[in-house]
Amino acid sequence: MTTVLRQATFGDLGLICRLRVQRTAWLTARGSDQWTVAGRGLPIEIFARTVGRSLDAGETWIAEVDGGPAGTITVNERADPGLWSPWELTDAVIVHFMIVDLRFAGQRVGHRMLEHAGMLAHLHHRAWVRLDAWTTNTDLHDYYHRAGFQLARIAGPLTSGPSRALFERRTDTWKFDQAALQEIETLSSAKQQLIS
Repeated sequence: MTTVLRQATFGDLGLICRLRVQRTAWLTARGSDQWTVAGRGLPIEIFARTVGRSLDAGETWIAEVDGGPAGTITVNERADPGLWSPWELTDAVIVHFMIVDLRFAGQRVGHRMLEHAGMLAHLHHRAWVRLDAWTTNTDLHDYYHRAGFQLARIAGPLTSGPSRALFERRTDTWKFDQAALQEIETLSSAKQQLIS
């Protein structure tokens, strides 16, 4: 099984929304309110607009296993207000909307996407990969611990969102494949030339 990441295009928006709906139903069936409107998650229409902006900015990636889509992740330098301090943001990339297709659960696709975020952090000279996790989803917290992340803190009560469990991992704790790093650097350079 080979997992590779490619930059997502606007044509992937339907796939990403389907992954979100699939995972929300799975979580709900297990008693979690993660991503549900009742749990103060983004309605799918707002989620789609938010992901659409990230697609336009080149911040969203699709994980493919043997050529087929298996997950998605968005990586940028922004976070919801009040989660991370300005100095924490200046030295980190932030992970958003990481979703693994249920058909690939348990195959380390999520770990591979987090490693990809680490590579992006390395290429942008950022010392940390940071993310916020649904505060009440302790199974998700355990997952991030197994992926090498540490709980930095639970954001204070002034933070309004339902994802206040803040996790981080130092970029230098990953051992990156040099060929994969070179490929991402080439993609990033090509993207910058298109924007210029």
